Amino acid sequence: MRTKITVKSRLLEFLEKNKGTVISGEKIAEELQCTRAAVWKAVKTLREEGYEIAAGSNKGYMLSAESNKLAEEGIRPFLSKPDVFLKVYPETESTNRTAKQAAISGEAKHGSAVLAYRQTEGRGRRGRKFYSPYDAGLYLSVILEPEGSLQESLVLTAEAAVAVYKAVKELTGKDLDIKWVNDLYYCGKKVCGILTEAVTDFESGDIEFAVVGIGLNIYEPEKGYPSELDGIAGALYKSQEEASGINRNQLAAAVINHLLRETQKLCIPGEYIDRSMVVGRPLSMLLLHENATVTICHSRTANLPEVCREADILTACVGKAAMINHTYVKKDAVVIDVGINVDENGKLCGDVDFADLEGTASAATPVPGGVGGVTTAVLAQHLVRAARMKQEKNSNK
Repeated sequence: MRTKITVKSRLLEFLEKNKGTVISGEKIAEELQCTRAAVWKAVKTLREEGYEIAAGSNKGYMLSAESNKLAEEGIRPFLSKPDVFLKVYPETESTNRTAKQAAISGEAKHGSAVLAYRQTEGRGRRGRKFYSPYDAGLYLSVILEPEGSLQESLVLTAEAAVAVYKAVKELTGKDLDIKWVNDLYYCGKKVCGILTEAVTDFESGDIEFAVVGIGLNIYEPEKGYPSELDGIAGALYKSQEEASGINRNQLAAAVINHLLRETQKLCIPGEYIDRSMVVGRPLSMLLLHENATVTICHSRTANLPEVCREADILTACVGKAAMINHTYVKKDAVVIDVGINVDENGKLCGDVDFADLEGTASAATPVPGGVGGVTTAVLAQHLVRAARMKQEKNSNK
């Protein structure tokens, strides 16, 4: 549901669609079905709000091509579903909290979004504070109504990470890396965090709606990041001047559009694995340390089955259900399936067609019931080690 439409909002939306182009007052009045006096009044108000609108005698009006203010009217023309609830706040405690309230009240439905120039109480996972300085980032929350259980919805965060990756790649050309489960990195520093929260039906366990919060650092604040984030947080651009060429309204719309497409089906996207910082590269480093010869591929590697058939140990983590069959596997090779997907029946499965490997692979790990147990054991080992270190530290005081 769209908020109240005024001459000012319709004018801004029209000028955003035609940014950098001079349009006569007469044509604008005809398009908006209002008087030229009403157009002039709306132009005056927009200028007072900081919009750069040029005007000349008998020439018309033009929104500067450099205008980059985040606004509902600037985002809506780029949305694949433009008639949803959309709100941009100068400041809010948390876009997730505000979006959740709008969803509970019935004002906002699937695909609706809340954005802010600044968050005073932005949050990450486990209640961690998310630093959200004014105008330096893109802070938005999108309401989704996925079909499925709470367990199935756990992939929403992964799908959101891929949506951000695709939107940034599309508009800036920059490749981000994804760190499990909810962070994106650029040049070794965290530039984006994602927080997914869900409201469920107590009896059925199904999701009533979910709110996906995204905080993307566009440029580094003039005074830098707080000391506790020094060396950790980064941004797509070093300064506001470097970021001036990016249309933030278009970027916000691209994130929303990609998120709606990615979440049409609850599954781990292939790009999530392809861009992951967790499985491929760290594993290759560990294997190299053991003097193994390592080849790293991805889903778009040329002649992928042929390359995979060279391996004595094949680790699959492409994020596509049952992609790896016997044509990818050398006789008597060992296959380790790290993929996590949801099949057409809503059940967890891996990247490997386990049954098809019979007679080809000497051993293969199933999903579920394969590497998950090893992961749990390693995590438990680290937990015990951390507890012992803490105990030793306390005893030495």
